[in-house]
Amino acid sequence: MSVSEGDREKHFPSIEKKYGEKMAYWFAIMKKLDGKKYPEQIAYLRENYGFSQAHANALVMYSRGSLSAKRHASPAAYFKSIDPQQAKKVKEIIKVITSKYPDLELVIAWNQPMLKSGTEYVFGASVSANHISIAPWGDVLKNFGAKFEKIDGVRVTKKTIAIPNDWVVDTKLIQSMIAARLKEIK
Repeated sequence: MSVSEGDREKHFPSIEKKYGEKMAYWFAIMKKLDGKKYPEQIAYLRENYGFSQAHANALVMYSRGSLSAKRHASPAAYFKSIDPQQAKKVKEIIKVITSKYPDLELVIAWNQPMLKSGTEYVFGASVSANHISIAPWGDVLKNFGAKFEKIDGVRVTKKTIAIPNDWVVDTKLIQSMIAARLKEIK
């Protein structure tokens, strides 16, 4: 498992090398910080030892018992973990995409479902209590954001489109967005 797959222990050799102490030393420091809130622990490591955010997060979370940042082993596990209505909507959006582009691979990355073409990400989705965020990769949002802004209840941010949970999927718009991203990466 690589660091990008979430195994926090994979950070340990670079923590030892970069900050000059064995992990036993860092675990002793964390023991002294036991009971402090996550932001306080992170800030302490960053301010007193020059830790990067990634290294501080790996040490703090490991010390709190989280051995991996990976929460969902599969798309199915992800969908089981969210509201059933939102799961149904995200699956519908993914089906609209994969019906036209069946070679895209559905994976879990950053603890959410993503579609990939080879090594390139094409599309992602995540859920919040009141909406679903869809995220086309690349420069696609620059060309499609205005089209989504015209839809009632939709909010476009710098990298995502927040759609209402009851949004009626616009097949043509979604597939056009994916076509634009695939054109970018070819």
